[in-house]
Amino acid sequence: MMPEKQITLNGDAHCTAAPTIAALAAELGLDPAKVAVERNGVIVPRSTLGEAALADGDVLEIVHFVGGGDHADTWSVAGRTFRSRLIVGTGKYRDFEQNAAAVAASGAEIVTVAVRRVNVSNPDAPMLTDYIDPNKITYLPNTAGCFTAEEAIRTLRLAREAGGWDLVKLEVLGEARTLYPDMRETLKATEVLAGEGFLPMVYCVDDPIAARQLEDAGAVAVMPLGAPIGSGLGIQNRVTIRLIVEGARVPVLVDAGVGTASDAAVAMELGCDGVLMNTAIAEAKDPVRMAHAMKLAVEAGREAYLAGRMGRRMYADPSSPLAGLI
Repeated sequence: MMPEKQITLNGDAHCTAAPTIAALAAELGLDPAKVAVERNGVIVPRSTLGEAALADGDVLEIVHFVGGGDHADTWSVAGRTFRSRLIVGTGKYRDFEQNAAAVAASGAEIVTVAVRRVNVSNPDAPMLTDYIDPNKITYLPNTAGCFTAEEAIRTLRLAREAGGWDLVKLEVLGEARTLYPDMRETLKATEVLAGEGFLPMVYCVDDPIAARQLEDAGAVAVMPLGAPIGSGLGIQNRVTIRLIVEGARVPVLVDAGVGTASDAAVAMELGCDGVLMNTAIAEAKDPVRMAHAMKLAVEAGREAYLAGRMGRRMYADPSSPLAGLI
């Protein structure tokens, strides 16, 4: 019996008694004729694998051909590509630790963040960046709480100065009771921000005409509401959301109104590129579990959209033929 050797195989420690590289490939269930091998930094010709003896301490890289390209169902905004189609907020959580756990469970790669004054009385107070690393998760500064274009523009200028962000979420609210967007102020802010090099993803009414106007003004994504912010009512007008999706030249993401996983799935089944939510997760009895549920719902809704649903019929259509019954 050959003595075992300790080698490094594709970056991991590996123990083998194989006398040659070809024997190692066979041990791994690989066809030596279909792999390429580098040993200690030198390519080993395929024709010599049967004679290439393995030695203790060898470092091997074994590769083979696979289907080219990345077939993941990604989406892009302003030239930046993401795998997760779920964007989550960072408000209303019990603490930063719970917020971070929910983000991890959601699989989100983007989180919205509000811009607020520094607590000068306690500069050592915990900050969101201590729990959610902006080098790993994309921060999307937003203008929550702004009721004029001037307030929103000022807020995002400060955000860019603080963190260098140009991809931002713009919302300009019309009133405190409904938190509906003021589209005249929103359009004004979009034009100014785009002119200053910002890449605004814009919260808007569920109106295909308004969505097109935002695109023309420089929005890199339009984000129609499903229902009032924080209401949890779900998507109230599927027709207009679908019209926005059909006419858009930029990504469309439902923003606001999602209450539970089925609402997120509906948004994706309508063909939206993604969903943004905060309250639905943060105010759930178990926010971390709900975050995971939302992740699955967004994925399921997207798969259903890509699969193409069956047509709707006015009357029943039997699954089994009625002809030939006994």
